[in-house]
Amino acid sequence: MALDQFADPRLALRARRAELLSAEQEGALARAWRDHRDSAALDRLITAYMRLAISMAMKFRRYGAGMGDLTQEAALGLMKAAEKFDPDRGVRFSTYAMFWIKAQLQDYVMRNWSLVRTGSTTSQKSLFFNMRRVEARLAREASARGEKLEGEALSRAVAEELGVPLHDVLMMEGRLAGSDASLNATQSSDEDGREWIDVLEDDQPAPFVQDHDQAILRRKLADAMATLSPRERLIVRERQLSDEPRTLESLGEELKLSKERIRQLEAAAFVKLRRQLEAQGMGDLLR
Repeated sequence: MALDQFADPRLALRARRAELLSAEQEGALARAWRDHRDSAALDRLITAYMRLAISMAMKFRRYGAGMGDLTQEAALGLMKAAEKFDPDRGVRFSTYAMFWIKAQLQDYVMRNWSLVRTGSTTSQKSLFFNMRRVEARLAREASARGEKLEGEALSRAVAEELGVPLHDVLMMEGRLAGSDASLNATQSSDEDGREWIDVLEDDQPAPFVQDHDQAILRRKLADAMATLSPRERLIVRERQLSDEPRTLESLGEELKLSKERIRQLEAAAFVKLRRQLEAQGMGDLLR
């Protein structure tokens, strides 16, 4: 499958033309980034393996996510891998990066599958990405033996096969079988029927509580922003916190950088911000 069939053509073209690094080259680049924070070395390492990130992102299109978003998440995973990679362990960067790219893509798919969080534990993730495949295989094997495996018996077999609790299998069955319903839907076929949202209790806190919470959130975000470099703060502020977000091109012209480099810096800044906010128990701010 051609890289540019679903990805941004310019990004795909750059990925196709990227150099193939030897183990010695990628080790040298990784050390330059780890020991000297050489951004040029990081850019070269990321660019060389962007083809891998795009290829892995394509495999997640069946979950309904846009290729642009998947590519960006894969790039984030690639950058996390570059940040944590230890070249002295004797492992190729591509092998190490695959774990981080896959984890980033899985988290993104699960966050966006439904308005209701589908799952976050290891067993729930295993079920989300493997349950249907395992169900089909177990059903085929039972049929070959002249047996019929379905219902709770099938759920129990899946739980045993994947080593997860039965109640997690049953919960995931319900999540994958259903879909989000609008709270503005009426409770009856009558056009004047009451909407479901009308029966929900208003659990909003008092205004002064909201103001207090907002002040805490702003302070936490400001503390996290302070850990960024001046250039990263500028990019995040202009791209995410401005009433009229600036384009990658305009920031690139101001900072004398390419649009792709601005995008990479923005993604790296978000990784740093998320790490700082998660340490303060506020990781959901960037969800």
